[in-house]
Amino acid sequence: MTRAVYPGTFDPCTNGHLDIIRRAARQFDEVIVGVLRNSAKTPLFSTEERVNILREVTRDIPNIVVKSFHGLSVDFVKECDAQVIVRGLRAITDFEYELQMAQTNRVMAPGIDTMFLITSLEYAYLSSTTVKEVAAFGADLSKFVPPYVAELMQEKLKNRK
Repeated sequence: MTRAVYPGTFDPCTNGHLDIIRRAARQFDEVIVGVLRNSAKTPLFSTEERVNILREVTRDIPNIVVKSFHGLSVDFVKECDAQVIVRGLRAITDFEYELQMAQTNRVMAPGIDTMFLITSLEYAYLSSTTVKEVAAFGADLSKFVPPYVAELMQEKLKNRK
């Protein structure tokens, strides 16, 4: 069985993330979406909320498993007994950082490869940060995130005010 891990913060999960998840699911027997608990960031959604959101929006993809983790992605990949790290690339600016991380991970775990999936053109501009900024002004999120995520974001932001 070929198992891959797609790690990220996913705060929030965007249509771009889902595009990468769906495409990775076609390439591997199992894809574990790893939701990072990062104490250095202040996320809109808690780790548990992000895991639940991803489980909901990927429930129609049978070979997706969603788990949380902390620490280095490469260590999480080893714990999952996976062979591949999946990363999405939106633009050339992403490549330098992602290449450096892939090479570092390769030194730390020579048996784990990194697979880059180029984001579909329709999502190339999209980031979680941009989505949060748009949401803060009450704009329509339907082109950026699944409806379920848009509803949760609106509730969360309304409760914060």
